[in-house]
Amino acid sequence: MSADWNTKYGTRRVRHDPPTLDEAIFAAIGITDDQEQQAEIAASLMGMPLDVVQAEVKKQARTNSRITATRVIAGEQGAQRSVVVERRVVRRFGNDKRTGT
Repeated sequence: MSADWNTKYGTRRVRHDPPTLDEAIFAAIGITDDQEQQAEIAASLMGMPLDVVQAEVKKQARTNSRITATRVIAGEQGAQRSVVVERRVVRRFGNDKRTGT
């Protein structure tokens, strides 16, 4: 779907792609942990029937439970703390043959 409008620089066109069902469910998972609410949110985003979306939410919840694991480390005196690990990409540029450095 695209929309056209005229500007002083000429006609401009913007493409509008609605989200896929997987993207809508991913967004709903980020908002709430309740599967019923996730299905309602995703169904409203997509304009789809609730029962179709509920089946997909349950499928994704099943696969996500196998993949996602929460890591909690017990600290001093049994206190629990969460650890977040982020990977930082370091780009190293070697000798550049074009500049001779």
